[in-house]
Amino acid sequence: MGTLFVVATPIGNLNDISSRALQTLREVDLIACEDTRHTIKLLNHFGIQKPMTSYHDFNEQQKAEELANKLAGAATIALVSDAGTPAIADPGYRIVRLCRERGLPVVVIPGPNAATAALAASGLASDEFMFLGFLPSKKNARREKLTVLANLTCTLVFYEAPHRIETVLEDMQDVLGDREVCVARELTKIHEEFLFGSVSEVRPRVKPIGEFVVVVSGATQAREAAPSTREEVLKRLGMTRNQLYELFFKKGTAL
Repeated sequence: MGTLFVVATPIGNLNDISSRALQTLREVDLIACEDTRHTIKLLNHFGIQKPMTSYHDFNEQQKAEELANKLAGAATIALVSDAGTPAIADPGYRIVRLCRERGLPVVVIPGPNAATAALAASGLASDEFMFLGFLPSKKNARREKLTVLANLTCTLVFYEAPHRIETVLEDMQDVLGDREVCVARELTKIHEEFLFGSVSEVRPRVKPIGEFVVVVSGATQAREAAPSTREEVLKRLGMTRNQLYELFFKKGTAL
């Protein structure tokens, strides 16, 4: 049988790719990528020529089955996303899960990840944190989600789009309070920027251009209306851990 390699790729600076990742991409039979037009630029930069197939949000379920069948037939496949580590707020977990269920080998080639990069540079507590992907795009749903999270004492890490960053920070200030935040923009790229301070201090300085990671300090005192533990959060949301796990990896709809 073949092996599925989950390969992390740069989130901006191409020099961040590991020699092991490059070797893997050169040696596999097939590269499954989120967007072939994006991945071909990476492959061309490093002189790699390999067959590619698209694996994205809209074909993930059907494609996972197809790829698993290829792996069962001894093919080696590298799974990559447009940037960072596959299956982390990107497509990927379904094919990994299918491989685990069928006893097919899965090897992770670790590397860049925007959430952990921003957390490491934030200066906020990192001994306990919760990655929450993208908040809901609609204001009411977003504020409800933040209310559910308001009592958690761990550091919170979110991804956000440029056209929503200003309203998201406004909602965070209103619902979570004027907490310490780090807003990271365009990580590892030419215009990389970190903004530190309270939400009210950071909001006027944010430029709504590029890709964002928002790191928010945890609650310092309990709020009566909000749950205080992860188990209470799950109960409030009416989810099991497996359902929450699935939501984490649907881009734009993660908890």
